[in-house]
Amino acid sequence: MNKVALLQNLFSAILGLFFISVGIAHFQDPKWFEPIVPAILGYPTFWVLVTGGMEIGLGLGLIIPGTRKYSGLLMALFLLAIYSANLNMWINDVPLEGRTFAAIWHILRLVGQVLMIVIALWVGGWIKSPKAAAD
Repeated sequence: MNKVALLQNLFSAILGLFFISVGIAHFQDPKWFEPIVPAILGYPTFWVLVTGGMEIGLGLGLIIPGTRKYSGLLMALFLLAIYSANLNMWINDVPLEGRTFAAIWHILRLVGQVLMIVIALWVGGWIKSPKAAAD
C-alpha cells in the first residue's frame, strides 16, 4: 500500500470515528444540540436526531473502503448543509450551556468545517493528491 492510500485510510478512520461519536452524542443528549437548530426549520429534536443518524451512517461509510467514495462526497454535502446551524449560532449569538462564544471561536469552527470537507473529498477520491494528480 502506498503512503497516500495509507494516509487516506488513516484519515477516513479518524474522521469516520469522530462523526460516529458525534452522531451517538446526538441521541444521548439531543437537548444539548437543539439550541443551534435554526428556528425556521422547526422541530429541533427531529433535526438533531436526523443529523445524528446521518453522522453515524456517513462516518461508517467513510471507514468502509467500498463505500468511501460516495460517503466522502455525501459527507462534504452534509457538512455544507449543517453549517447553517453553526452560522445560526454565530449570527444570533446562541448560547450553549449558558455561554456564548467570541468571533474567533466561530472563525475557527468555520476553518474546521472547511478542513473536514476537504478531507472528506480527499479520502473519497474526489480531490487528488498533488503527486497523484501529476501522474
